Amino acid sequence: MRTHFGTTPGGADVYLYTLRNGAGMEVAVSDYGAAIVSLKIPDPTGRIQDVVLGYNNLSAYLSRKNQYLGATIGRYANRIAKGRFALNGRQYQVPANNGPNSLHGGSTGFDKRIWSAEDVTDPAGRQLKLRYLSEDGEEGFPGNLDVHVSFQLADRNELHIGYSATTDRDTVLNLTNHAYFNLAGEGNGDILQHKVTLFASRFTPVDETLIPTGEFRNVAGTPFDFRKSTAIGARLEDSAGQIRRAGGYDHNFVLDEGEEKLVLAARVTEPTSGRVLEVLTTEPGVQFYSGNFLDGSTVGKSGRKYSFRSGFSLETQHFPDSPNQPAFPSTVLKPGQRFQSTTVYRFSSE
Repeated sequence: MRTHFGTTPGGADVYLYTLRNGAGMEVAVSDYGAAIVSLKIPDPTGRIQDVVLGYNNLSAYLSRKNQYLGATIGRYANRIAKGRFALNGRQYQVPANNGPNSLHGGSTGFDKRIWSAEDVTDPAGRQLKLRYLSEDGEEGFPGNLDVHVSFQLADRNELHIGYSATTDRDTVLNLTNHAYFNLAGEGNGDILQHKVTLFASRFTPVDETLIPTGEFRNVAGTPFDFRKSTAIGARLEDSAGQIRRAGGYDHNFVLDEGEEKLVLAARVTEPTSGRVLEVLTTEPGVQFYSGNFLDGSTVGKSGRKYSFRSGFSLETQHFPDSPNQPAFPSTVLKPGQRFQSTTVYRFSSE
């Protein structure tokens, strides 16, 4: 189902596409930023609640304080040191919009673009395909990049997100979705009691500007050991330098199983609702973010302010700053190649 979501200052219409499955799950996606605006799922009693942070109107998404809520992120998700990288002997400069570094594609990334709907005729109302052509030189990145993202609901209360892209020049690419989850319900307090399991025995520590140092550090004995289910808030006050630097968790975890096959990256449980979220991906890493920069300055769909740590993100991805880190998996995409990636959000209860 398509509904009008708003009009940009430039006069472009923006639409909201709502998908439903037969088990009570519903997701609404905006073509502005290819963003997940709402995601409604049942709890063990059948009560339906929205479990992602978002806004009721386009104007809030147009605000620079929108924190990338639910958006598709690109051309390069996460950070690039000083907004610089070399490719085929040529230096490229992209916007430094996060201190000295580039974050989430620059000043006007994919989260601030209007995508075109390719398929709105799915008779079951369970699939949406969006497309965006990122032109050569956009935000300083080389190559005309043709990007497709699909959202599909399965009966098992799964949301499948598929990414695909081709280019006509060598470029770098890192795509993800930046949904903020609160399994107790959007706007319903903080996420500190959510229990997280990450299937990662290593993470990539960062410097003072949150750029990876290049080290692969073992999580054992650190606040980053989520190999066993642990409350998000259990170690946030730890004096470890990495927690202090990021103001909480804002780190890339190296998944134990290899990339390209769909593997379980994370499992999250919420004790009051009984809801469970499992995240599967073909990507080699996941950025765990504990909502450190949510500050109560915006009001969400429920009419409540999004305060400090009222949502968490699990951004499936390649690693931050990979174009400048030769030991990291490559994010270079060449003509004749097709980038493909899948992420699944699977919901259940316990």
